[in-house]
Amino acid sequence: MANEGKEVGEIVWHDLTVPNAAQVREFYQSVIGWEADEFKVNDYNDYVISTAQNKQTVAGLCHARGDNANLPPQWLVYIKVHNLDASLEAVRRNGGEILVGPKPFGNARFCVLKDPAGAAFAIVEGEAGG
Repeated sequence: MANEGKEVGEIVWHDLTVPNAAQVREFYQSVIGWEADEFKVNDYNDYVISTAQNKQTVAGLCHARGDNANLPPQWLVYIKVHNLDASLEAVRRNGGEILVGPKPFGNARFCVLKDPAGAAFAIVEGEAGG
């Protein structure tokens, strides 16, 4: 998750969470031309997706396991916030739900949330790098 220099409110990362990331990885490699490098998570590998030509990291591809086990197949956006704790209080006050976290990621912290309509998204505070 490379979010250095990003403004509060910007989408700073995208993860695709699916039951079978290896199969979906092949789909996107074939259709888009993306490359995928393994990223060790517990006892399995997720993937970091990059462009073929410039090797620019563009997304993550995750198995629906561990913290992601309850997420439906979806593209999950991560939005930068100024103060994660204050944002979590606002989630609670405004009818949202905390699905995962807060959890550390490098020098950052993130949470996966659900808005009042049921749409999942994530918020991140700090500079995750990567």
